[in-house]
Amino acid sequence: MMNALEVTSYRQPIRKSAQRLRWFFRSFEEHVTRIETETRMSFAVDNKVLAAVFARWLKLFNAQKPKAEADKPAYVGFAAGLMLQTLIEKQPARVMTRPAEIDRSEPAHYWPEGYLYVTYCLYVRSLVIEIDYQGEQGPDDALADIRAWWSFKENTQEDPSLAIGFLDLFAGEEADWTRPSFFRPDRGRVVLSGNVPLEIRGPAS
Repeated sequence: MMNALEVTSYRQPIRKSAQRLRWFFRSFEEHVTRIETETRMSFAVDNKVLAAVFARWLKLFNAQKPKAEADKPAYVGFAAGLMLQTLIEKQPARVMTRPAEIDRSEPAHYWPEGYLYVTYCLYVRSLVIEIDYQGEQGPDDALADIRAWWSFKENTQEDPSLAIGFLDLFAGEEADWTRPSFFRPDRGRVVLSGNVPLEIRGPAS
């Protein structure tokens, strides 16, 4: 995974680098290596599918990209959510090996591919927020909450666009669950009608 020195060595903002296929491939590959070390799992990644993920994401990204400078920081989280949506739709990675003993109450063991995708999107999201906008992405308890992951997996398999809201949830922000695939400059300040936006159920048998 790239460290801060490697990141700041780029001559353009991270948000610009992230729109290049080569940067995407490199950062995703490095993240896979990190997660493999962390979880003691191994993944296979289909690079043709990964390229299709990037092409689809870039199209979605450009379709709603705001022109006003004031709206661009808010677009960072939305763009990361679009990436998570596209990764879930196209599934470029699959787990190949797992540890002998697994704990399905751990998100990485419950849904390894989903964990890989979420942590990658949060990683890139944090780079842009911290380096380009001098902000901070705070951790959230939902990222380790298996109940949230039950809901995340079940709901995004039915509607991948909900991944945008879930990424906000995992990043400790409020989410718009009514129209998650439409960018709103005031996103992150949406008032929810309840504490849990979607019904949390156990994994389907």
